[in-house]
Amino acid sequence: MLITGQNYTQKEQISCRVFPFARDVSIAVAKRLAELIRSRSMEGRSCVLGLATGSTPVGVYNELVRMHREEGLSFRHVITFNLDEYFPMQPNELQSYVRFMREYLFDHVDMDPANIHIPDGTIAQEDVDEFCRDYEEDIRRAGGIDIQILGIGRTGHIGFNEPGSSNVSPTRLITLDKVTRLDAASDFFGEENVPRRAITMGVGTILDARQVILMAFGEHKAPVIAQAVEGGVTSSIAASFLQDHANAEVYLDRSAAEQLTRLRCPWTLGTVSWDVARIRKAVIWLARLVKKPILKLTEEDYNEEGLQELLAAKGPAYEINLSVFRHLQSTITGWPGGKPQHAKQPGDRPQLHEEIFPKRVLIFSPHPDDDVISMGGTLIRLVDQGHEVHVAYQTSGNIAVFDDDAIRYAEFAAEFNRSFIVDSNRTNELEDHIEKFLKNKKPGQVDSAEVQSIKGIIRRCEARAAARSCGLGPERLRFMNMPFYETGRVKKKPLGDDDIRMITELLRELRPHQVYAAGDLADPHGTHRTCLSAIFRACQLVESDDWYKNSDVWLYRGAWHEWEPDEIEMAVPLSPAEVVRKRVAIFKHESQKDRALFPGTDTREFWQRAEERNAATARLYDALGLAEYQAIEGFVRWDGTLRGD
Repeated sequence: MLITGQNYTQKEQISCRVFPFARDVSIAVAKRLAELIRSRSMEGRSCVLGLATGSTPVGVYNELVRMHREEGLSFRHVITFNLDEYFPMQPNELQSYVRFMREYLFDHVDMDPANIHIPDGTIAQEDVDEFCRDYEEDIRRAGGIDIQILGIGRTGHIGFNEPGSSNVSPTRLITLDKVTRLDAASDFFGEENVPRRAITMGVGTILDARQVILMAFGEHKAPVIAQAVEGGVTSSIAASFLQDHANAEVYLDRSAAEQLTRLRCPWTLGTVSWDVARIRKAVIWLARLVKKPILKLTEEDYNEEGLQELLAAKGPAYEINLSVFRHLQSTITGWPGGKPQHAKQPGDRPQLHEEIFPKRVLIFSPHPDDDVISMGGTLIRLVDQGHEVHVAYQTSGNIAVFDDDAIRYAEFAAEFNRSFIVDSNRTNELEDHIEKFLKNKKPGQVDSAEVQSIKGIIRRCEARAAARSCGLGPERLRFMNMPFYETGRVKKKPLGDDDIRMITELLRELRPHQVYAAGDLADPHGTHRTCLSAIFRACQLVESDDWYKNSDVWLYRGAWHEWEPDEIEMAVPLSPAEVVRKRVAIFKHESQKDRALFPGTDTREFWQRAEERNAATARLYDALGLAEYQAIEGFVRWDGTLRGD
């Protein structure tokens, strides 16, 4: 369903449809495509679709496949043209868009192979120009593209039309921007393996489509979406050219839409309904805008910055200020699991289920290091304050280990076995296999089962070392190795019943009073999103259990983004000594130190990101007039709403 409410669009130069979650967007777009396919079929005409690759349209393709299987949606008269392909690229390579489209759509529906068109990454360079002209001609012969599906890159590119692309550019061979190659590094097991060129439909080709639908998910896409939709038309952001298209729409989940004016500061556009959450957001926005602590905001500040209606409806200014300040103050707690009876003092603010102490705490970590990166300080607090803390590492993280580390540890294991173990033949065979396999491994090739195993061992040992530094013994750690992840490649299997069953069984075994889960959905290959979806679904399965009424689910961030202050419901301050202890715990993950295999779009090391984000949150609380701390880890309480994959 669409997010409803007053519709502010005067700053949006492209029509935007905002949905609560990514899955809602995918279903809505799939329905649009299905309606066109069916209507054209009834007319005896072909439907011509322009298709995109990457993580964004996967949900659309999954829904189209479901419609084909369950509702009889036929693709016999559908003609498709894909946006782009890396060059050079063999069609069966893991990163090939030919392979991508087959795995996600074409192999699962009744497509006529003759109707499928994808740029050819295998042709000789001297033939590329002719191929591109023929591709354009094929589109014209098909009658033009009816609906073009697009994603958007961090540089604002659509297809592979990098900054500087003309609005009349045709299909052509281009050189990829460094930022684009960095963003693709996770698909290729390292930036150095990403091709430097690609064949792409041009902006002009895209604009020739009768309808264009651009999709975007996640908070990391919010800044570029705002620029493309509300900024001026500029060749530095190719997506902004859609402002000149007569029938272009942008489909967003709530996170990707967050920087649009209608969500970021809707009061600047017109009358709004002033609920508690919006008041809080507006006051913090105002304080940051005028660079004042909340309690120093004046009626003049409200009036001059467009908040007259808030002042008139909820004023005077001091009462509004005080209400928001008190809320922020109430979020700060040095006792995330609650206080024992002997530590309570008169005037303490009440906490959830404060009568239960100590608590059983279950921290879910998507990868083996997310726990200490994102909430290491809080984890240390919970352990030090006497709670029964368990950590469940949801995936092995084995694809995120460099080959050199695998060789180094294999050599250590071989030396160890030769020194202490009798069966040296098996030791020699394993060492020989790993060395030969990795020496001859091609870029992007899936590791053998033995190599995957040793990389998983590396990450488990690092997780144990990090947990020990936080005061946790191995008996409190669970390595779940959820099946969806264990493909040996960046592309994972869909979340399955076995994945959810594992989470459900663990919840029922431990019956935790607090559950912590990663709410940071911007990781480059989507593992966080899948892991969080599994937790949400499991929680809904156990919500009728007696113990669950005393359980709260808290969402943390830190590896990729941080919560905004108006969102934070629990802020755990860290002392300088605790910051150092958290850093030491992160350092135990040596395979991720100095240079991570999947760094995402942030070039800083994970410990630097976490430390600087935690410090920035503390500085922001200080600037808003609250106590000054070294660092703060922020949390949001889950409201029980199932979020889309």
